[in-house]
This record gives sequence, C-alpha cells and structure tokens, in this order.
Amino acid sequence: MRVVSRAGCLAAALLVTSVFMGLGGQAEATAGVGGSAASGDDAAETDSDTVGAGGSAASGDAGVTDAAGVTDAASNDVVDVVEISGDLDGILVGFIERSIDNAVADESLALVLQMNSARANVSDERLQALARKIVDSEVPVTMWVGPSGAVAKGAAGQLAGVVDDLALAPGSQLGALGQLVLPPQYLSDAFGSAYARMREQSISEAEATALGLSRQAPTLPFFVLDLPGFRSKVDTTGDEPVRIPLSKVRFSKLPLLHKFMHTAASPAVTYLLLLTGGALLVLEFYAAGVGIAGVTGAVAFLLGCYGLVAQPVRGWALVLLGIAAFGYCVDIQTGVPRVWTGIATISLVVGSVMLFPGFLLGWLPLLTGIVGVFIAMTLGMSTLTRSRFSTKTIGREWMIGTSGIASESVNPEGVVIIEDAPWRARAHRSTPICSGEQVQVVGIEGLVLQVAPVDSSDGGVGDVGSVVD
Repeated sequence: MRVVSRAGCLAAALLVTSVFMGLGGQAEATAGVGGSAASGDDAAETDSDTVGAGGSAASGDAGVTDAAGVTDAASNDVVDVVEISGDLDGILVGFIERSIDNAVADESLALVLQMNSARANVSDERLQALARKIVDSEVPVTMWVGPSGAVAKGAAGQLAGVVDDLALAPGSQLGALGQLVLPPQYLSDAFGSAYARMREQSISEAEATALGLSRQAPTLPFFVLDLPGFRSKVDTTGDEPVRIPLSKVRFSKLPLLHKFMHTAASPAVTYLLLLTGGALLVLEFYAAGVGIAGVTGAVAFLLGCYGLVAQPVRGWALVLLGIAAFGYCVDIQTGVPRVWTGIATISLVVGSVMLFPGFLLGWLPLLTGIVGVFIAMTLGMSTLTRSRFSTKTIGREWMIGTSGIASESVNPEGVVIIEDAPWRARAHRSTPICSGEQVQVVGIEGLVLQVAPVDSSDGGVGDVGSVVD
C-alpha cells in the first residue's frame, strides 16, 4: 500500500510539474517596448520611453516630432501587441478576435500580432471568419513573425496575406502554407503572387523582403516605430541620433487559465496526458492504493480528452490506443506477458505515430510515451500488483483450500477458475492436471496459485501442506 501511495504521489508531482513548466511567465502582462513588464488587466498601459534605445534615426512612415508634440497627442495614442505562440487553436483565435474588438473600442493606432505558429487546429470556416474580421477591422492589424527562429506556416501562415503590414525577423520563416483556405480576395497582391512558391516550401526574411511581402524590421521595436501614426522624436544628444518613441505600446498575452488549456491542447501534451492518465487509472484499478493515482489519472485523462476534441485526430488510431490498454490489462490479470502484450505494444506504436493527421509527434514525446507505457505495464504493474497480494491486510490466506476448475491444461502452468475468477496456476509437485478437472489451492507464490487435483474418492487432495510466498 505504501508502494502504491508513493507511486501515486510521484505521478501527481510529475504531472503538475510537467504542465506548469510551460506556464511560467505566461500570465497577461503589459509593458513598454523594450521596457519592463508592469502589472495590469487585459491591456493596462505603460510608458514606452525605452524603445528608442536600440532604434536608429532612419526615416520611415512613423511621424518624427519634437518633444513639444507630446502635449498634442490623443489619449488613445497606443499600439497593441498580442503574442500568438503555438498551434493556432480555438483559444488563440478567440484571443485574436477579442484583441481586435478591444483595439477598435480603444481606437488604438494599430494591433500587432507577434506570430510564431506552425499550423492551425481550427476548422476552415473558423479561420475564414478570423481573416474576415482582420480585413474588416477599423484598426490596422499587422504581423511581425519573430523573434529569430519563429515561423508562420500552414493555414496559420496564410493570415500573413490578409494583414495590413508584415515583417519577419532575421532567422524566421514564412511558408509551407498547404492548400489555400482563405478566400483569394482577402489576400494582398504580393502574397497572392508568391503563394505558389510558398505552398510547399518556406522562405526566409530576405526572400520575403525581395518578393515585396514584408519590410525590414529585425526587432519588434523597429517594426512598431515605423507603423503609420506612431509618434517618435530624434534624440541627437548622443554619439548617434536615436529615435525616441512618444506613442505608447501595450502588450497582452493569454490569461493563465486560457494558457493552461492552450498548452493542454497541443499535440505532444495531449498525447502524454492521455497515456499518463490511462496508465494511472489502470494502476488504481489493479493496485490497492489510496486514490491519489486514480484522481491524478482522471484529471490527466480528462485534459487529454479535451486536447483530442480541440484538434483533429484519426479515430482509428485512437481505437488502437484503446486496444493497447485492453491488451495490457488482459495480461496484467493473468500475471504473465503473453500474446496480448505483443498486440498491445504494436497497437500502441501504430496508434501513437498516426494519431494526429498531417503532424508527426517528435521523437521525445513518442519515446517517452511508448517506452514509458511498455515498462509500466509489463514490469511496474506486475510488481505493484504482486505487492498487493503480498500484503497481509488484503487477506490472501482465504484462497488456500478453496476449490475450482482447471479451464485449461495445467502442465506445469495454466489457468484455473477460482470463485468465478481466472487465476494463473502452477501444478503442485508438477502433477499434470487436465482441462475441466477439479482442483484445490494448496499455496500461493506471488500472483501464481499452486493447485493440486482433488482426489475424487474422498474429495480431498491428500497431505500436500500449504505454501505461501
């Protein structure tokens, strides 16, 4: 019991740790460009007077004013920046839509989508509705694909064709867009012309600039400084002239709960939550625990199911994972890995690899899920189940002396039926027992019963003693 309780506590700790590792610093925050974060609600404003630290005095669309021009600025002299990271699911789509509504209500100068997304996990209709909202927005909606290493691919990358302004950070990529989902009339002329090239392959920042798709903006401050209507001034007091922002910048991220659910709906996390939850529920079913493993497993399994609903999956691959769970349970019951363990392992591998259409899980989550479940089911579960029957408080002694029927030949091992339940059995003193013959339990070794044939003349088994291990 102590073994199972510790295993359940460890599993709970690992689950909570793995889930919250990706949540650090993900609560909503607002800050000035290049400045420090400040507390606030969805869109609290802060001054952004530190943005010019890395800016040059290059000319652009942004207005260059004197410091005196600050007093003439409107109170809504602000640019909103929202971070879009990870697969574009329903949570992120809703976040973008709300951000557009908030920017329009506040009459912001512009809304910037800081994009890093490799695919969309929403229906084509939902993505088209989002594109329509961007096109019809009264506030310009722009996109900066960054920082370095960020991508805008798949159907999520197609949104780059409907924004009012686009820039890529050096080292970022745009492309591998796949089949066009958005209506062609929503796309910019440059994007429509370059789509054929970007359908199957990605292009770099330099290529996007050469094709006229984007402008140069190595960092987000550079991108914001050159937005139309963004006010700045030139500071010539230093060695080099530097542009100092006068307009404000407001950052927003997903709220913590939404971020949590967004993380749970990512393919790798969904897969691991599903397998972890299923394994812990099997553990709770077979082992005499105190409920920790069961509660943790139920929470993990439900979160995994939410992830399955939030993104496209192959139904037949999900069925294979169910067959894997069933197969492992069969051999856990018999106490010895046999044919069903092989069937379960094959089903687990195929179901894991083919679970998400158009997306292959990385080797790390696949290896963790497949190897972890195999070891847990074939080694861990047998050890924990054996510990259950070796615990005095369970009361296994009652089985010694009970009678049953051999459901198959026991020579020297087989299966017998005791109290309407199948048990793995070994013939006592290697005395062969035929199928259908009456037997009596004379000892227990771990999960295996020692049985002897019942003497039909007196209904007993003779002087064989009892063995308990």
